Amino acid sequence: MSEEAGPMLVVYDDPSDQRSLSLDDTSSTEESPDETRLSLETTTDAIPYIGQRFVTHDAAYEFYSEFAKRCGFSIRRHRTEGKDGVGKGLTRRYFVCHRAGNTPIKTSNESKPQRNRKSSRCGCQAYLRISKTTELGAPEWRVTGFANHHNHELLEPNQVRFLPAYRTISDADKSRILMFAKTGISVQQMMRLMELEKCVEPGYLPFTEKDVRNLLQSFRKLDPEDESIDLLRMCRNIKDKDPNFKFEFTLDPSNRLENITWSYASSIQSYDVFGDAVVFDTTHRLTAFDMPLGIWVGINNYGMPCFFGCVLLREENLRSFSWALKAFLGFMNGKAPQTILTDQNMCLKDAIAMEMPTTKHALCIWLIVAKFPSWFNAVLGERYNEWKAEFYRLYNLESVEDFELGWRDMVNLFGLHTNRHVANLFALRSFWALPYLRTHFFAGMTTTGQSKSINAFIQRFLSAQTRLAHFVEQVAVAVDFKDQAGEQQTMQQNLQNLCLKTGAPMESHAATILTPYAFTKLQDQIVYATHYASFPMEDGFLVRHHTKLEGGRKVYWVPREGIISCSCHQFDFSGILCRHALRVLSTGNCFQIPERYLPVRWRRISTSSTKLFQTIPSDHAEKVQLLQSMVSTLVTESAKSKERLDTATEQVSILLSQIREQPVSIQGTRDIPIHRNL
Repeated sequence: MSEEAGPMLVVYDDPSDQRSLSLDDTSSTEESPDETRLSLETTTDAIPYIGQRFVTHDAAYEFYSEFAKRCGFSIRRHRTEGKDGVGKGLTRRYFVCHRAGNTPIKTSNESKPQRNRKSSRCGCQAYLRISKTTELGAPEWRVTGFANHHNHELLEPNQVRFLPAYRTISDADKSRILMFAKTGISVQQMMRLMELEKCVEPGYLPFTEKDVRNLLQSFRKLDPEDESIDLLRMCRNIKDKDPNFKFEFTLDPSNRLENITWSYASSIQSYDVFGDAVVFDTTHRLTAFDMPLGIWVGINNYGMPCFFGCVLLREENLRSFSWALKAFLGFMNGKAPQTILTDQNMCLKDAIAMEMPTTKHALCIWLIVAKFPSWFNAVLGERYNEWKAEFYRLYNLESVEDFELGWRDMVNLFGLHTNRHVANLFALRSFWALPYLRTHFFAGMTTTGQSKSINAFIQRFLSAQTRLAHFVEQVAVAVDFKDQAGEQQTMQQNLQNLCLKTGAPMESHAATILTPYAFTKLQDQIVYATHYASFPMEDGFLVRHHTKLEGGRKVYWVPREGIISCSCHQFDFSGILCRHALRVLSTGNCFQIPERYLPVRWRRISTSSTKLFQTIPSDHAEKVQLLQSMVSTLVTESAKSKERLDTATEQVSILLSQIREQPVSIQGTRDIPIHRNL
């Protein structure tokens, strides 16, 4: 091999290698395969050897990389030598073990946080050197130095694949991952789906969950201003396709996007029926863009979360929240909810008082309880669980007087007189304690079960983040997915054979009107009612459990007007009659629950159909009624066998997809004007 004399230029692929690793000519003398100790058993033809030829240096790198993978390590390019630097004058290349060299020295920057990550470099001397030659005319690369001595343990085959050098995401897989991200599924679910698609065992994809998260994050690191422009363009495109899509936005003095809120046609229709109780969750952020995210959610007649709207804000202040609430009311034709549940935020509290003065504002109890460990664990120590049980007892009381007396006793018992969190909770008690909220309708959203359901629903949107410009579309996909899943759950509920537990006429009557979700809650109260006794009084009835000699609830009943109320306020709170009222109705020979106590929002037939009949021509209404009759017949016939049900489900899904692709154009419906603050 001939190498021309002359000054050599050395270029390091990693600048830190210049001071941490030195492979000079004395350390890279030619070695024979016999003198080379292999760390793991390998086949002879797969071992690099002196004089081995390659057409290009990239081919040599690929060969050495495959060898390293079989042995249990990975490689990286170390340095390049040549008379003219890299390029035509390149004459020699070094490839080294990924653990070669020492930890590079980083210059500290006080203004930038440093990640304290442990380096994997340990001065390993394993390497491969190739040199360029033209002895046979055409240029080629030959192995002129090779050492496979490692000063560290090598990885097993099932471990080496986790090294960064061997973790790759193909273009096809990237497209698949981005498609999954738009549907809102989690990264963990993406991995499981791709393992099934590729028929590989769990954990054997050529990339990890961290790689997928990094990929998604890379798509978010874009210019915020360009993202804002694309976001507005996306909203306008959706509006062109669906005139009933609503959005509003504000721009700052520099003409940059400040706030934006939106709602879909299906969400506005759902709100018209189920917007009596709303959760406005503002506890999340789009981390890639550091923007607070607010989501309006409710509960439908089948007890499932339904999406009402979304808002992205630059700042969490009174002005921003007031704008968001005002825009939301604009989407919903000025109809404010009866109640709204939020996190503890004073700016939001003031904004609701300004923009929704008739709405009862309450705080989400599950968001408050989530802070308890950090507030009270250290303070109470071993008594924390005892205190928490007492808190829940007080929270569930019916009487305001009992609550306030009990709270005082609790503070004394646990010595919390000076605790600022306890003082703050008591100051805000009318916003979270049930004794103060029972006269207001919350659709059951204060229960632990519903809070978990709502939180899981919201998490679906958060996992849909890839780019800000696509977020509106991704939320729409997630909402549509949830709507379809909800329709399937609704059908499953309706196909259930409801079991009557008492045989009472009012039970069988309610079963034909209420959704299975609402009926099971009423049925529980009907069963409990059989254990209660009622005693006539001058102004109503006293109802108490048959084992009790004192106490009870007062029930007021006016049979001629069909009005009944109870001091427990359960109907006011949940829309489901209580056991006390049901006991009085039964005693008074009432065989059907009065219509007003079977609320439309809990009935099988949504009022959206009823309202629709009022706004469309009679011939259209007749067709809608005919379609409802056909759907009812379809469900009845399909339920007779598994084969029928499978066929019906498949065909209806296809038909539903085709229907959704057609534009929404119904006479008589009003299009809410869009107001933009330019």
